[in-house]
Amino acid sequence: MTNEKNIELEEKASKIKALVLDVDGVLTDGSLTFDENGVEYKTFNAKDGQGIVMLNKAGFITAIITARKNGTVRHRFNNLGMTKLFEGSKNKIASLKELMSEFDIKPEQIAYMGDDLPDICVLKTVGLPCCPLDAVDEVQKHALFVSSKNGGRGAVRELCDFILKSTGKYDEAVSLIVNKE
Repeated sequence: MTNEKNIELEEKASKIKALVLDVDGVLTDGSLTFDENGVEYKTFNAKDGQGIVMLNKAGFITAIITARKNGTVRHRFNNLGMTKLFEGSKNKIASLKELMSEFDIKPEQIAYMGDDLPDICVLKTVGLPCCPLDAVDEVQKHALFVSSKNGGRGAVRELCDFILKSTGKYDEAVSLIVNKE
């Protein structure tokens, strides 16, 4: 990455107030596992979760917009103390607009990480469009921040750390985790 592109990314990241995430292929590796009764299981990355917790502690809005409905996602959302969950969202832009209205934030204050075609409409709208390393080519063309890690394998944590460092809140967030009583 060129130094000029790094400066542009850091400038955009310094304005972020909200991180919005897709689930399959971003918070997970994209695998869909079902048992014989059709119950869906997902595997999440602990480091990604810690990054989200750090953003929460630093005062960021953290949200999920996903087309699927899954109790595992609701459990993970609640477990991480995230701000807003949009599940079963067939119109991700409508969900994004609802988030913006509810929290009075502008598109340039939002980072979004997605990995596949349904995410492109959101990536084209937000101030910091992001994707994991293994996102489809069409998504990578729209992303300013492409993680060096795959979805479900630390891509979200890398983005969280980047946002925290770009906003000058990284040390504070780390301190709140390391020094908790």
